[in-house]
Amino acid sequence: MMVTTHVFAGLAVVAPVAYLLPELATPLAVGAVLGGLAPDFDLVFAHRRTFHFPVAGAAVAAPAVGLAVVVPSSATVALAAFAVAAWLHAVSDAVGSGPEMDPWNHRHERAVYDHVRGRWIRPRRWIRYDGAPEDAALATALAVPALLVFGGPIAVVVLVGVALSIVYAALRRRLVAWLPDWLE
Repeated sequence: MMVTTHVFAGLAVVAPVAYLLPELATPLAVGAVLGGLAPDFDLVFAHRRTFHFPVAGAAVAAPAVGLAVVVPSSATVALAAFAVAAWLHAVSDAVGSGPEMDPWNHRHERAVYDHVRGRWIRPRRWIRYDGAPEDAALATALAVPALLVFGGPIAVVVLVGVALSIVYAALRRRLVAWLPDWLE
């Protein structure tokens, strides 16, 4: 899935809490956005293996949420939002295709690495590839809760993200043709 889809999923998860506790909306949003982005920093390493933790991430997310419930502060809710969004990102990569640049060719049966079991989780391909039309539709739908709850700069970031998602989805398959051979 597109990174914007992951970011919007994180924001959708924290939106109900931000609605109930508006004084914590900004740290929740910042944590969710950063958590939705963070796993993909492994693009320069072993993508979907280095910073993606679909199973072990729960062991970090659950205590972080517990801490935020027991000791609610800007820092603890931001940490919890980050941990949950990063875990959700890693888990949801299994519903898509593999990490290759042309996943519509289905060359690999590896979606995301499970560090606990020491093996790759197979792709489900519910979202055929990052930037597929259904990915753009999902990103747009997941953006709605954020647009309803968060205002100001967060809403602007979400609107820009929706626009980028739609443009990327329209161009995704053509972009691969422009890549240098060493990146494929």
